[in-house]
Amino acid sequence: MGLKGELFLPRAYQTGEKNDITDVPGIKVGQVTLRKGGVNTGVTAILPGSDIFKQKMLASGQVINGFGKTTGLVQINELGTLETPILMTNTLAVGTCWTALTRYMLDRNPEIGDRPHNRDG
Repeated sequence: MGLKGELFLPRAYQTGEKNDITDVPGIKVGQVTLRKGGVNTGVTAILPGSDIFKQKMLASGQVINGFGKTTGLVQINELGTLETPILMTNTLAVGTCWTALTRYMLDRNPEIGDRPHNRDG
């Protein structure tokens, strides 16, 4: 599903074998489509690395068409880092994805939200 290079500005990097996001070492992509009773929906997850919370990545965001629903974009733009997987879905499922991502991150990083004065010892 790669994108044609001539659609973009000239780049200094070579494309990967498939010209795909999964050509980048450590990047994993998952996708689920649900079709039931005339309803079609789904989610795509991008996992950039094995422990993105502890090994944050440089990041930036851009709203292109003004209709996208986002959560976390302000934090990315203010801090310049990404610390969670990226989930893409339809407008009505953004809240569900946010809840699932919060649970996913807390399950793997129980120290999230822990402040030094709340710790035992």
